[in-house]
Amino acid sequence: MTDLRRGVIAMIVACTLWGLSPIFYKIIGPVPATEVLAHRTFWSLVFFVALLAIQGRLAAFGAALTTPALVKWMALAATLISVNWFLFIYAVQMGRTIETSLGYYIFPLMAVLLGVVFFKERMSRARLLAVALAALAVALLAFGLGALPWMSLALATTFGFYGVLKKRLALGPVISVAAEVALLTPLALIWLIWLHAGQGAQVPGIFGRDLQTSLLLVVSGPVTALPLVLFSYASQRVALSTVGLLQYINPTLQFVCAVVIFREPFTAIHATAFALIWVALGIYSLAASGEGRARRKIAMTTSGDAPVVTKPASDASAKP
Repeated sequence: MTDLRRGVIAMIVACTLWGLSPIFYKIIGPVPATEVLAHRTFWSLVFFVALLAIQGRLAAFGAALTTPALVKWMALAATLISVNWFLFIYAVQMGRTIETSLGYYIFPLMAVLLGVVFFKERMSRARLLAVALAALAVALLAFGLGALPWMSLALATTFGFYGVLKKRLALGPVISVAAEVALLTPLALIWLIWLHAGQGAQVPGIFGRDLQTSLLLVVSGPVTALPLVLFSYASQRVALSTVGLLQYINPTLQFVCAVVIFREPFTAIHATAFALIWVALGIYSLAASGEGRARRKIAMTTSGDAPVVTKPASDASAKP
């Protein structure tokens, strides 16, 4: 099996795990979202430390945590991703998985806007049309449902700004996310200790009271970390345009979970808004694919018609 094929398989598995994760969080729905988030953070750190130890990269992990210039940005990134994780868990528990699906469909278009604002990237006509259609979909939902789809917008925005910070960090995804959860873990442990002490908590800590639930909370670590590792592996071996297209597996499976498995309400307004988003993403994907082909053609021309082969980064950017 070639590296490319292994990369594609890893990407499909990662996006499938992300897309089906609402089922996992629905199963542990009786556990408050804040407690799930705390366990997700702690057990993710355990998983990452074990992985980095096996890879012999604990020194690099420690160096990241002791570099002040990196820590301040990682702390901000950690805050954004923890908010994103909490909103996702809360939305699933509250029967709003449709909104999480919409949020992750909107994200690529949000990233286009953030790229223009923060990195002065060019907004082509096709990308502008895609963003306009997404904005129309959001406006349609707000008008038809009588409220902004704030959960979707919050998920897309927090993840979008998280991506902006990750572009500024000279760290790969495994070490950077491991460092981020390491910065969050003291807060997670304080919260869990407070919950189990029962001092003022409305719902005492659940971990340890039921074996099955406790094991599921432990599994939340690998459920969080494993797709990131697979994504990192895939991003080193698969073209960026392919990565972008395969990522739509995630919100698509979330949408299937919401409508088919959870039986969440799906009105004509939802259908119209999602149709607009899907058209927008189609336009965006075609534009991105065309721009990628044009760049490769220019690169081949300037190098004497010889294919340009670039060595993949040792740890490319990954989705959290």
